Amino acid sequence: MIYLDHASATPLSERARAAMEPYLSDQFFNPSSPYLPAKRVREAYEDAKSRIAHTIGAKGNDLVITSGATEATNLAFTVVGQHQVLVLETEHASVLNTAKKFHHDIIKVHEKTGLINLDDLKNKITDDTILISISLANNELGTIQPLNEIAEIIEKVRVHRLKNNNKLPLYLHSDASQAMNLININVARLKTDLLTLNAAKIYGPKGVGALYIAHRIKLSPITTGGGQERGLRSGTENVPGTIAFAVAAEDAKKHLESHRKTFDNFKKIFKTTLIANSKIQPIFLGEKAEKHQLANFCPVSFPGIDAERMIYKLEDEEIYLSTGAACAASKGEKSHVLKATGLSDEEIAGSLRVSFGALNDEAQIRLAAERIAAAVNSEQERLLRD
Repeated sequence: MIYLDHASATPLSERARAAMEPYLSDQFFNPSSPYLPAKRVREAYEDAKSRIAHTIGAKGNDLVITSGATEATNLAFTVVGQHQVLVLETEHASVLNTAKKFHHDIIKVHEKTGLINLDDLKNKITDDTILISISLANNELGTIQPLNEIAEIIEKVRVHRLKNNNKLPLYLHSDASQAMNLININVARLKTDLLTLNAAKIYGPKGVGALYIAHRIKLSPITTGGGQERGLRSGTENVPGTIAFAVAAEDAKKHLESHRKTFDNFKKIFKTTLIANSKIQPIFLGEKAEKHQLANFCPVSFPGIDAERMIYKLEDEEIYLSTGAACAASKGEKSHVLKATGLSDEEIAGSLRVSFGALNDEAQIRLAAERIAAAVNSEQERLLRD
Protein backbone atom coordinates (compact mmCIF):
# COMPACT_ATOMS: atom_id res chain seq x y z
CA MET A 1 0.00 0.00 0.00
CA ILE A 2 1.12 3.53 -0.83
CA TYR A 3 -1.00 6.02 1.10
CA LEU A 4 -0.91 9.61 -0.16
CA ASP A 5 -3.97 11.04 1.59
CA HIS A 6 -2.62 12.09 4.99
CA ALA A 7 -4.57 15.36 4.72
CA SER A 8 -7.72 13.27 4.99
CA ALA A 9 -6.71 10.96 7.84
CA THR A 10 -3.60 9.82 9.66
CA PRO A 11 -3.11 6.45 11.35
CA LEU A 12 -3.04 6.30 15.14
CA SER A 13 0.58 6.37 16.29
CA GLU A 14 1.87 3.53 18.47
CA ARG A 15 2.69 5.97 21.28
CA ALA A 16 -0.80 7.46 21.21
CA ARG A 17 -2.36 4.00 21.13
CA ALA A 18 -0.30 2.80 24.10
CA ALA A 19 -1.16 5.92 26.11
CA MET A 20 -4.91 5.52 25.68
CA GLU A 21 -5.20 1.74 26.18
CA PRO A 22 -5.31 1.72 30.04
CA TYR A 23 -8.23 4.17 29.91
CA LEU A 24 -10.15 1.87 27.58
CA SER A 25 -9.94 -0.99 30.07
CA ASP A 26 -8.71 -0.83 33.69
CA GLN A 27 -8.98 2.95 34.13
CA PHE A 28 -12.54 3.15 32.82
CA PHE A 29 -13.93 5.34 35.61
CA ASN A 30 -16.08 8.40 35.01
CA PRO A 31 -13.87 11.42 35.84
CA SER A 32 -16.84 13.16 37.50
CA SER A 33 -17.33 10.40 40.08
CA PRO A 34 -16.27 11.14 43.71
CA TYR A 35 -14.13 8.11 44.64
CA LEU A 36 -10.34 7.88 44.39
CA PRO A 37 -9.92 5.80 41.18
CA ALA A 38 -12.21 8.25 39.36
CA LYS A 39 -10.34 11.22 40.79
CA ARG A 40 -7.11 9.77 39.41
CA VAL A 41 -8.73 9.52 35.99
CA ARG A 42 -9.81 13.17 36.37
CA GLU A 43 -6.21 14.13 37.14
CA ALA A 44 -4.96 12.26 34.06
CA TYR A 45 -7.59 13.96 31.90
CA GLU A 46 -6.79 17.46 33.15
CA ASP A 47 -3.07 16.77 32.75
CA ALA A 48 -3.66 15.71 29.14
CA LYS A 49 -5.59 18.92 28.45
CA SER A 50 -2.73 20.96 29.92
CA ARG A 51 -0.20 19.12 27.74
CA ILE A 52 -2.24 19.76 24.57
CA ALA A 53 -2.61 23.41 25.53
CA HIS A 54 1.11 23.74 26.25
CA THR A 55 1.92 22.78 22.64
CA ILE A 56 0.10 25.92 21.45
CA GLY A 57 1.32 28.21 24.22
CA ALA A 58 -1.88 28.05 26.27
CA LYS A 59 -3.19 26.56 29.54
CA GLY A 60 -5.49 23.61 30.06
CA ASN A 61 -8.34 25.85 31.22
CA ASP A 62 -8.20 27.61 27.84
CA LEU A 63 -9.31 24.45 26.02
CA VAL A 64 -12.65 22.77 25.52
CA ILE A 65 -12.33 19.18 24.31
CA THR A 66 -14.77 18.34 21.50
CA SER A 67 -15.63 15.46 19.19
CA GLY A 68 -13.44 16.94 16.46
CA ALA A 69 -12.72 20.06 14.44
CA THR A 70 -16.29 20.44 13.13
CA GLU A 71 -17.78 20.66 16.61
CA ALA A 72 -14.99 22.97 17.78
CA THR A 73 -15.71 25.36 14.91
CA ASN A 74 -19.45 25.27 15.53
CA LEU A 75 -18.81 26.13 19.17
CA ALA A 76 -16.50 29.02 18.21
CA PHE A 77 -19.20 30.49 15.97
CA THR A 78 -21.66 30.80 18.87
CA VAL A 79 -19.90 34.10 19.61
CA VAL A 80 -21.50 35.56 16.48
CA GLY A 81 -25.11 35.79 17.68
CA GLN A 82 -26.97 38.46 15.68
CA HIS A 83 -23.78 40.02 14.35
CA GLN A 84 -21.71 39.38 11.21
CA VAL A 85 -19.03 36.78 10.54
CA LEU A 86 -16.51 36.86 7.68
CA VAL A 87 -15.04 33.64 6.29
CA LEU A 88 -12.53 32.91 3.55
CA GLU A 89 -13.98 31.43 0.34
CA THR A 90 -11.54 28.49 0.47
CA GLU A 91 -12.48 27.39 3.98
CA HIS A 92 -13.39 23.82 4.87
CA ALA A 93 -17.10 22.95 4.56
CA SER A 94 -17.37 22.87 8.36
CA VAL A 95 -16.57 26.61 8.41
CA LEU A 96 -18.53 27.66 5.31
CA ASN A 97 -21.68 25.77 6.23
CA THR A 98 -21.57 26.97 9.83
CA ALA A 99 -21.23 30.57 8.60
CA LYS A 100 -24.44 30.15 6.58
CA LYS A 101 -26.41 30.00 9.84
CA PHE A 102 -25.42 33.61 10.55
CA HIS A 103 -25.25 36.98 8.83
CA HIS A 104 -22.05 36.42 6.88
CA ASP A 105 -19.88 37.53 3.99
CA ILE A 106 -17.16 35.79 2.00
CA ILE A 107 -13.56 37.01 1.69
CA LYS A 108 -11.85 36.46 -1.65
CA VAL A 109 -8.47 34.83 -2.25
CA HIS A 110 -5.90 35.66 -4.91
CA GLU A 111 -6.06 33.41 -7.95
CA LYS A 112 -3.22 30.89 -8.43
CA THR A 113 -1.93 31.24 -4.85
CA GLY A 114 -5.08 30.84 -2.73
CA LEU A 115 -3.71 33.47 -0.34
CA ILE A 116 -6.22 35.81 1.27
CA ASN A 117 -6.96 39.09 -0.50
CA LEU A 118 -6.23 41.46 2.39
CA ASP A 119 -7.80 44.42 0.60
CA ASP A 120 -11.04 42.47 0.22
CA LEU A 121 -10.91 41.63 3.93
CA LYS A 122 -10.51 45.31 4.84
CA ASN A 123 -13.41 46.30 2.59
CA LYS A 124 -15.78 43.70 4.03
CA ILE A 125 -15.28 44.40 7.74
CA THR A 126 -18.28 46.43 8.91
CA ASP A 127 -19.20 48.01 12.23
CA ASP A 128 -21.23 44.85 12.88
CA THR A 129 -18.50 42.28 12.18
CA ILE A 130 -17.69 40.31 15.33
CA LEU A 131 -15.78 37.28 13.98
CA ILE A 132 -13.32 36.59 11.17
CA SER A 133 -12.54 32.93 10.45
CA ILE A 134 -9.42 32.06 8.43
CA SER A 135 -7.79 28.61 8.44
CA LEU A 136 -4.10 28.61 9.27
CA ALA A 137 -3.51 26.14 6.41
CA ASN A 138 -5.93 25.08 3.70
CA ASN A 139 -7.05 21.46 3.59
CA GLU A 140 -6.79 21.06 -0.21
CA LEU A 141 -3.86 23.21 -1.29
CA GLY A 142 -1.95 23.40 1.99
CA THR A 143 -1.85 27.20 1.61
CA ILE A 144 -0.60 28.88 4.80
CA GLN A 145 -2.47 32.12 5.44
CA PRO A 146 -0.72 35.20 6.89
CA LEU A 147 -2.53 35.30 10.24
CA ASN A 148 -0.18 37.94 11.64
CA GLU A 149 -1.09 40.38 8.88
CA ILE A 150 -4.77 39.57 9.37
CA ALA A 151 -4.41 40.16 13.12
CA GLU A 152 -2.80 43.55 12.47
CA ILE A 153 -5.79 44.60 10.36
CA ILE A 154 -8.14 43.42 13.11
CA GLU A 155 -6.23 45.38 15.75
CA LYS A 156 -6.52 48.59 13.71
CA VAL A 157 -10.28 48.03 13.45
CA ARG A 158 -10.49 47.55 17.22
CA VAL A 159 -8.67 50.84 17.84
CA HIS A 160 -10.91 52.62 15.33
CA ARG A 161 -14.02 51.24 17.00
CA LEU A 162 -12.94 52.43 20.43
CA LYS A 163 -12.38 55.93 19.07
CA ASN A 164 -15.91 55.86 17.66
CA ASN A 165 -17.47 54.43 20.83
CA ASN A 166 -18.27 51.12 19.12
CA LYS A 167 -17.89 48.55 21.89
CA LEU A 168 -18.46 45.51 19.68
CA PRO A 169 -15.41 43.19 19.91
CA LEU A 170 -13.75 41.71 16.84
CA TYR A 171 -12.32 38.20 17.17
CA LEU A 172 -10.07 36.05 14.98
CA HIS A 173 -10.83 32.33 14.69
CA SER A 174 -8.53 29.91 12.87
CA ASP A 175 -8.88 26.25 12.01
CA ALA A 176 -5.38 24.80 12.54
CA SER A 177 -6.34 21.16 11.87
CA GLN A 178 -3.94 20.66 8.95
CA ALA A 179 -1.13 22.76 10.42
CA MET A 180 -0.28 21.22 13.77
CA ASN A 181 2.20 18.69 12.34
CA LEU A 182 4.21 21.24 10.38
CA ILE A 183 3.82 24.70 11.94
CA ASN A 184 5.01 25.81 15.36
CA ILE A 185 1.69 27.11 16.68
CA ASN A 186 1.59 29.71 19.44
CA VAL A 187 -1.72 31.49 20.04
CA ALA A 188 -0.03 34.63 21.38
CA ARG A 189 2.26 34.90 18.38
CA LEU A 190 -0.54 34.18 15.91
CA LYS A 191 -2.84 36.56 17.85
CA THR A 192 -5.78 34.20 17.50
CA ASP A 193 -8.74 34.45 19.87
CA LEU A 194 -10.26 31.08 18.96
CA LEU A 195 -8.32 28.12 17.52
CA THR A 196 -9.65 24.77 16.28
CA LEU A 197 -7.48 21.65 16.71
CA ASN A 198 -7.99 18.10 15.49
CA ALA A 199 -6.29 14.94 16.81
CA ALA A 200 -7.19 12.93 13.68
CA LYS A 201 -4.78 14.92 11.49
CA ILE A 202 -1.73 14.45 13.77
CA TYR A 203 -1.69 10.66 14.31
CA GLY A 204 -4.13 10.84 17.21
CA PRO A 205 -7.56 9.19 17.39
CA LYS A 206 -10.55 10.24 15.33
CA GLY A 207 -13.46 11.85 17.13
CA VAL A 208 -11.33 14.14 19.32
CA GLY A 209 -10.68 17.83 18.83
CA ALA A 210 -10.29 20.97 20.89
CA LEU A 211 -11.16 24.63 20.82
CA TYR A 212 -8.82 27.19 22.33
CA ILE A 213 -10.79 30.11 23.78
CA ALA A 214 -9.15 33.35 24.89
CA HIS A 215 -10.17 34.45 28.40
CA ARG A 216 -12.38 37.40 27.47
CA ILE A 217 -14.61 35.47 25.06
CA LYS A 218 -18.08 34.28 26.03
CA LEU A 219 -19.48 31.37 24.03
CA SER A 220 -22.79 29.51 24.24
CA PRO A 221 -22.99 25.72 24.60
CA ILE A 222 -24.28 23.71 21.67
CA THR A 223 -24.50 20.58 23.84
CA THR A 224 -26.23 20.88 27.20
CA GLY A 225 -26.41 18.43 30.07
CA GLY A 226 -24.20 17.83 33.08
CA GLY A 227 -22.10 20.97 32.66
CA GLN A 228 -18.72 19.43 31.83
CA GLU A 229 -16.02 21.56 30.14
CA ARG A 230 -17.05 24.75 31.95
CA GLY A 231 -20.63 24.20 30.83
CA LEU A 232 -19.66 24.59 27.18
CA ARG A 233 -19.58 20.93 26.22
CA SER A 234 -21.64 18.64 28.41
CA GLY A 235 -21.19 14.88 28.32
CA THR A 236 -18.84 12.37 29.93
CA GLU A 237 -15.33 13.32 28.95
CA ASN A 238 -13.47 11.31 26.31
CA VAL A 239 -10.56 10.40 28.57
CA PRO A 240 -8.78 7.85 26.31
CA GLY A 241 -9.05 10.09 23.27
CA THR A 242 -7.81 13.19 25.10
CA ILE A 243 -4.82 11.36 26.56
CA ALA A 244 -3.89 10.02 23.13
CA PHE A 245 -4.40 13.52 21.67
CA ALA A 246 -1.87 14.89 24.19
CA VAL A 247 0.79 12.38 23.11
CA ALA A 248 0.12 13.07 19.41
CA ALA A 249 0.30 16.85 19.96
CA GLU A 250 3.58 16.59 21.86
CA ASP A 251 5.09 14.32 19.20
CA ALA A 252 3.97 16.72 16.45
CA LYS A 253 5.65 19.63 18.23
CA LYS A 254 8.82 17.65 18.88
CA HIS A 255 9.30 16.55 15.27
CA LEU A 256 8.26 19.70 13.38
CA GLU A 257 11.65 20.36 11.80
CA SER A 258 12.39 16.76 10.83
CA HIS A 259 8.89 16.43 9.32
CA ARG A 260 9.40 19.56 7.21
CA LYS A 261 12.79 18.38 5.91
CA THR A 262 11.46 14.91 5.12
CA PHE A 263 8.42 16.20 3.25
CA ASP A 264 10.36 18.86 1.37
CA ASN A 265 12.54 16.03 0.08
CA PHE A 266 9.50 13.90 -0.79
CA LYS A 267 8.00 16.81 -2.72
CA LYS A 268 11.17 17.26 -4.80
CA ILE A 269 11.32 13.54 -5.60
CA PHE A 270 7.62 13.42 -6.47
CA LYS A 271 7.72 16.44 -8.76
CA THR A 272 10.92 15.42 -10.55
CA THR A 273 9.73 11.86 -11.14
CA LEU A 274 6.26 12.91 -12.25
CA ILE A 275 7.59 15.45 -14.76
CA ALA A 276 10.14 12.97 -16.15
CA ASN A 277 7.54 10.26 -16.75
CA SER A 278 4.37 12.16 -17.74
CA LYS A 279 3.45 12.84 -21.37
CA ILE A 280 1.11 15.58 -20.14
CA GLN A 281 2.78 18.49 -18.36
CA PRO A 282 1.53 18.41 -14.75
CA ILE A 283 0.40 21.63 -13.11
CA PHE A 284 1.46 21.75 -9.46
CA LEU A 285 -1.26 23.62 -7.63
CA GLY A 286 -0.35 26.31 -5.14
CA GLU A 287 3.16 26.40 -6.59
CA LYS A 288 2.95 30.18 -7.06
CA ALA A 289 2.88 30.44 -3.27
CA GLU A 290 5.13 27.47 -2.47
CA LYS A 291 6.79 29.29 0.43
CA HIS A 292 3.27 29.55 1.85
CA GLN A 293 2.40 25.88 1.37
CA LEU A 294 2.63 23.04 3.89
CA ALA A 295 5.61 20.82 3.10
CA ASN A 296 3.54 17.63 2.90
CA PHE A 297 1.09 18.95 0.28
CA CYS A 298 1.73 18.46 -3.43
CA PRO A 299 -1.62 18.81 -5.23
CA VAL A 300 -1.34 18.37 -8.98
CA SER A 301 -3.55 18.73 -12.05
CA PHE A 302 -3.46 16.97 -15.42
CA PRO A 303 -5.83 19.02 -17.60
CA GLY A 304 -8.02 16.92 -19.84
CA ILE A 305 -7.71 13.82 -17.65
CA ASP A 306 -10.58 12.58 -15.46
CA ALA A 307 -9.06 12.46 -11.97
CA GLU A 308 -11.87 10.29 -10.61
CA ARG A 309 -11.07 7.56 -13.14
CA MET A 310 -7.44 7.92 -12.10
CA ILE A 311 -8.32 7.39 -8.44
CA TYR A 312 -9.97 4.05 -9.23
CA LYS A 313 -7.15 2.92 -11.52
CA LEU A 314 -4.55 3.73 -8.89
CA GLU A 315 -6.61 2.02 -6.19
CA ASP A 316 -6.24 -1.23 -8.16
CA GLU A 317 -2.49 -0.82 -7.58
CA GLU A 318 -3.04 -0.01 -3.88
CA ILE A 319 -2.12 3.66 -4.30
CA TYR A 320 -4.56 5.74 -2.32
CA LEU A 321 -5.10 9.47 -2.84
CA SER A 322 -8.06 11.78 -3.40
CA THR A 323 -9.42 14.43 -5.73
CA GLY A 324 -9.89 16.94 -2.90
CA ALA A 325 -11.49 17.16 0.53
CA ALA A 326 -12.91 13.74 1.44
CA CYS A 327 -16.32 15.15 2.42
CA ALA A 328 -16.72 16.84 -0.98
CA ALA A 329 -15.21 14.04 -3.07
CA SER A 330 -17.58 11.46 -1.53
CA LYS A 331 -20.55 13.48 -2.84
CA GLY A 332 -19.05 14.03 -6.28
CA GLU A 333 -18.79 17.78 -5.77
CA LYS A 334 -16.25 19.94 -7.57
CA SER A 335 -13.72 21.65 -5.36
CA HIS A 336 -14.80 25.16 -4.36
CA VAL A 337 -11.19 25.74 -3.29
CA LEU A 338 -9.77 25.10 -6.75
CA LYS A 339 -12.54 27.12 -8.37
CA ALA A 340 -11.72 30.07 -6.09
CA THR A 341 -8.09 29.98 -7.20
CA GLY A 342 -9.07 30.48 -10.83
CA LEU A 343 -8.64 26.96 -12.21
CA SER A 344 -10.69 26.01 -15.26
CA ASP A 345 -13.25 23.21 -15.11
CA GLU A 346 -10.83 21.01 -17.07
CA GLU A 347 -8.01 21.70 -14.60
CA ILE A 348 -10.28 21.03 -11.63
CA ALA A 349 -11.53 17.76 -13.15
CA GLY A 350 -7.92 16.61 -13.59
CA SER A 351 -6.76 17.48 -10.08
CA LEU A 352 -5.35 15.12 -7.47
CA ARG A 353 -4.67 16.00 -3.83
CA VAL A 354 -1.39 14.38 -2.83
CA SER A 355 -0.37 14.62 0.83
CA PHE A 356 2.63 12.85 2.36
CA GLY A 357 3.00 11.49 5.87
CA ALA A 358 4.49 8.98 8.26
CA LEU A 359 3.47 5.98 6.14
CA ASN A 360 5.73 7.06 3.27
CA ASP A 361 9.39 6.72 2.37
CA GLU A 362 11.47 7.89 -0.60
CA ALA A 363 11.06 4.64 -2.54
CA GLN A 364 7.27 4.80 -2.19
CA ILE A 365 7.14 8.41 -3.33
CA ARG A 366 9.23 7.64 -6.42
CA LEU A 367 7.17 4.53 -7.25
CA ALA A 368 3.87 6.37 -6.72
CA ALA A 369 4.93 9.19 -9.05
CA GLU A 370 5.93 6.67 -11.73
CA ARG A 371 2.61 4.84 -11.46
CA ILE A 372 0.57 8.04 -11.45
CA ALA A 373 2.41 9.15 -14.58
CA ALA A 374 1.78 5.76 -16.20
CA ALA A 375 -1.91 5.97 -15.36
CA VAL A 376 -2.11 9.48 -16.82
CA ASN A 377 -0.33 8.37 -19.98
CA SER A 378 -2.64 5.38 -20.35
CA GLU A 379 -5.71 7.57 -19.88
CA GLN A 380 -4.45 10.05 -22.48
CA GLU A 381 -3.88 7.24 -24.99
CA ARG A 382 -7.44 5.98 -24.36
CA LEU A 383 -8.85 9.44 -24.98
CA LEU A 384 -6.89 9.78 -28.22
CA ARG A 385 -8.16 6.40 -29.43
CA ASP A 386 -11.75 7.33 -28.62
